[in-house]
Amino acid sequence: MHQYIFDNYTKNDKSSLIPIMQEVQSVYGYLPEKVMKEVSGYVGLPLSRIYGVATFYNMFRLAPLGENIIKVCRGTACHVKNSANLLFAIENTLGIKAGETTKDRKFTIELVNCIGACSIAPVITVNDDYHGRITTKDIPSIIKKYSGKQKAAGIEKAEEAGTV
Repeated sequence: MHQYIFDNYTKNDKSSLIPIMQEVQSVYGYLPEKVMKEVSGYVGLPLSRIYGVATFYNMFRLAPLGENIIKVCRGTACHVKNSANLLFAIENTLGIKAGETTKDRKFTIELVNCIGACSIAPVITVNDDYHGRITTKDIPSIIKKYSGKQKAAGIEKAEEAGTV
């Protein structure tokens, strides 16, 4: 099923585990269990070892992300300018907590230590868009702006193929 990924690597080569996992995640946006079982068989490692690697490195995700990733800056400048209130407003508006994804997979909330836009604190990003000097009153309109966005092409294709 994922032969096009495996074709780039030697079977039973344990050193190819991380690159294979990176490619799988680039296709799906996360590491589906079904695919991890295939990776386990291909590289010759037990599934528990695959999950050990996936949970050790924070670059890997075991659950699908939302179509829109909201990153809330919790760095010093944003903290001083009440980014905690922004986070609370986002969580209440979406009905999820930081680190979670909405049931419709439209939104995921992530906390970040610093976005690097301290001059416009408090800051959140939605996908690659920066929203600075915002207040809790701005949150509903920002979320509404992204509510109609379409799924990422890679995830959509994987769902159509029935591999997720």
